[in-house]
Amino acid sequence: MPKSVFVYTDPTIDTSADGDTPFGLYDGDNTFVSESVEVCKYVARKMGHPVMQLEIPSSSIYACFEEATSDYSTYINNYNMKNWMWNHYANSEKISGSLGTGSTNPVNPNGGLSVQLSEQYGELVNVGGDTTLHSGSITVDNKQVYDLATEASFSNTSHANERIEVQTVFNQGPSAITRFYDPFAGSFEQRNMLDSFGLGSSAPAVSYIMRPVYQDISRASAIETNDKIRKSNYSFELVNNQLRIFPLPTSDDVGTKIFFNYYVRSDRTSLTNSWTENKTTDPSNVPYKFITYNEINASGRQWIRRYTLALAKELLGIIRSKYSSMPIPNGDVTLDGEALKSEGREEKANLIEELKEFLESVSLTEKARAEAEEANAQREVLAKAPLKIYLG
Repeated sequence: MPKSVFVYTDPTIDTSADGDTPFGLYDGDNTFVSESVEVCKYVARKMGHPVMQLEIPSSSIYACFEEATSDYSTYINNYNMKNWMWNHYANSEKISGSLGTGSTNPVNPNGGLSVQLSEQYGELVNVGGDTTLHSGSITVDNKQVYDLATEASFSNTSHANERIEVQTVFNQGPSAITRFYDPFAGSFEQRNMLDSFGLGSSAPAVSYIMRPVYQDISRASAIETNDKIRKSNYSFELVNNQLRIFPLPTSDDVGTKIFFNYYVRSDRTSLTNSWTENKTTDPSNVPYKFITYNEINASGRQWIRRYTLALAKELLGIIRSKYSSMPIPNGDVTLDGEALKSEGREEKANLIEELKEFLESVSLTEKARAEAEEANAQREVLAKAPLKIYLG
């Protein structure tokens, strides 16, 4: 055989996979490093060494070992994503722990910023909301248009320079009590006392008429209901912070205050990245890492060994396929490169299918199906059980 062809020799613990794999994914995993030598010998023996010479270095088998381990981890992680991706919170039993990164970030739906924006408008339809409703007022003059930046008083003075969304402009009618009590009845002291309760200088006619309290409550309620139905709040337009109210205030309204409720526009549109930072929004950022080899159980390691062998067969087949035959004394020897490639790829496909079928058999969907079948079987058994007969 030409000297340029590498001939496999058994590695030693001093020539393990530590630092000799393409990506170094498991260089810090002592179990992976220590078993790499045994796996390398296992693969070589399964391919005929030392009876047959193998044109493949141990470093290439280490690369196959790393690939097999990372592929196994990928299939397990994909299985976990399929089962838990849309669970609202990724807790330690589901997405973290030994199989992941230890992250407990919530799993968020796509369009998280749209959800956040809709929450800001929830209070408008009485379904919650997280935006503060502010109040302000303007002093009525004999005009319809008011510049909010210069003529309005806000609950927060900094809002005068903000873009706002006015929700309601209130028509503040006089208190109902002033419209069915005699405003001139009672003494001066009584009127001063009523002032302290915010009732103006009107005095209740109880000085002259005694009636049940429920009549006063009913009358006040009727007046306030009439105001809401027949005298609605002002309608308004808001353009460039110019508030136009309808109808035109009367001379009696001049000097009074009109109150309005508003939202600050920046409170609604200042969306943060809190929905996407360190959060899971799709399979590309589920916080999984490769499973460390020492956390893989015996059955998983056996799958990895067999998959490493299949990868090594495919690789050796590629190497031998460079030439279909090699000259030897008195003739040529035909190489089995194509057969090795085909055998390795077939074994890989079978191992992948085997792993997928197993993972599917233990999925949440299969668990629910098995529980349903068990429940049906129990019902059939109970249906055939004789009922008790009670005498007496």
